[in-house]
Amino acid sequence: MLEFFLSFLILTGAIFTFIGSLGLVRLKDMYTRLHGPTKATTLGVGSLLIASAIYFSAQGPSISLHEFLITIFLLITAPVSAHLLAKTALHLNLTSLAEKPEKDAIDQGGPDEVDTTEETEKADTTDTAVKPEAAEALQAPDQTKS
Repeated sequence: MLEFFLSFLILTGAIFTFIGSLGLVRLKDMYTRLHGPTKATTLGVGSLLIASAIYFSAQGPSISLHEFLITIFLLITAPVSAHLLAKTALHLNLTSLAEKPEKDAIDQGGPDEVDTTEETEKADTTDTAVKPEAAEALQAPDQTKS
């Protein structure tokens, strides 16, 4: 019975890893390519590591915790690295193949749309005047240096 369960975990891990790798190769956009390694491959490698931990715990005299630690570190680091890669792509202004939403769809909004016109009017009427001495300091060059 243990062999069937381990076989199931290994096959599941292999399928998820293959799908994640295939997604990395087939997807055209950097943003969509992030999904392959971070989602499917994480599940695949995690499944393989759990199968390995169960097998070596059953065969050996003690419990094998190395694989569980690797699985925990994998589950922690994969989303963080994907987030950093996505932020880097946004910072570098990489283009996405996804279409941008139309302006009409944004303007129509929905029931969750918040009316911010009052807040905008309040922001426009706030006191944003610059004091005269600050304005002179900004315009006049510093003549104190000799």
